[in-house]
Amino acid sequence: MTLFGALRDRRIDAAPPRAQTIAFGASGFPTQLMAQTFSAFVVYFYVTHLGVPPGWVAAAMIAHGILNAVLNPVVGALSDRIRTPWGRRVPWIGLGIVPLVVAFALVWMPPELPVAGLIAWFLVVVAVYDIAFVVVVLNISALFPEIFRTTEERARGNVPRQIFAILGMVLGTAGAPALYGSMGWPGMALVLGGVCLVLLVWSFLGGMVERTVPEAASEAMTWRRQLTLTFANRAFVPYVLGSLCVQTSIAIILAALPFYVRYSLHAAEGEGSVLLGAIFVTAIPSIVLWSAVVRRTSPRTALLWSVGVFGVAVLGYLLPTTVLAAALVGIAVGVGIGGLLQLLEVMLAQIIDDDAVRTGHRREGAYFGVNGFVVRGAVVVQAIVAAVVLTASGFDATLGDSQPDAVDGGIRVMVAVIPLVFTALAWVCFWFYPIRTRDL
Repeated sequence: MTLFGALRDRRIDAAPPRAQTIAFGASGFPTQLMAQTFSAFVVYFYVTHLGVPPGWVAAAMIAHGILNAVLNPVVGALSDRIRTPWGRRVPWIGLGIVPLVVAFALVWMPPELPVAGLIAWFLVVVAVYDIAFVVVVLNISALFPEIFRTTEERARGNVPRQIFAILGMVLGTAGAPALYGSMGWPGMALVLGGVCLVLLVWSFLGGMVERTVPEAASEAMTWRRQLTLTFANRAFVPYVLGSLCVQTSIAIILAALPFYVRYSLHAAEGEGSVLLGAIFVTAIPSIVLWSAVVRRTSPRTALLWSVGVFGVAVLGYLLPTTVLAAALVGIAVGVGIGGLLQLLEVMLAQIIDDDAVRTGHRREGAYFGVNGFVVRGAVVVQAIVAAVVLTASGFDATLGDSQPDAVDGGIRVMVAVIPLVFTALAWVCFWFYPIRTRDL
């Protein structure tokens, strides 16, 4: 039997075994590694190392953000509608892995070109990266509610995926500088690309399997009907608004931490890794904790608790004057973030199940696509908040460390109070989430 035939005939009937669960979860590492490395260093690389004017890079990044946002609902709807002998999701993932990894590597390996050529290279390569990333990641996400069918299965099945994802975030933010510092940017691209390719292939072959029973066809639905049903869903609307508020809160904190370390704690810039480490290291075991909580309560109850813990914890950033004290706050923040990482997709899977009962269609792609489109707004809100707070507090980059006293207060508001406001809005949204049971 050929490889294509083996992939075509693979199906799953019961709860996935542990080996498949771990292999599926391994996809979280390479996808988060690429996403974090790109978001953290691509502007720095093109501006400081290649000499591209910041305004051109900013314009290219805006184009990247718009394309990524638009692709999510489009790819999601197509994934729901198209049927092949190999399934709905698996062919997309299999065809997208190599272009994704190659495009990611080429972002950091431009040829010798003038500035205009570098901008063109960036736009073309990043467009391929965006398309491949959305195709692969959205379809992996859409497989999650299909492979894991109950809250019990989803709570257990999401643990390795989120642990792998956090490890990918850590390597993307902390490991990439060590690699490009020792072997250059092309060397970093080849190493990280190789790691991502190996893990994605393992995850694809060992973990990504569709159900034996064909899902109800959704190709008869028009795209307008798809969107109408999605936004008319009484569970999805509070969910996606709450998710947007949560993602905005986290984005604001991560953007504010470098300013917080330098201008509020008066520590070296490198100390920011201590605060990030405190959050991520704590988030890993807390994922297991929140998995146990949701298995004994319900997605709604567990998410309300995790949002509450996160909101109370971030307020603690108002007080510290040392890196150690701020790291202790980060431990509490990590507990809340672990819950958010674990529970948001479990709740969205429940919404998809409810929609399938009411409409007769399995529309994972549509829901994950629209969710991806909406939460992209978090990046925009984060940028606006940072600009408003820093400007209002009198921040002036030319003054170095000698900033006005109001800057410290403004940064503490940005890292603690404003995230608390968005977290409170998220809690209210999830309170109105109408599905109160653990399973339908």
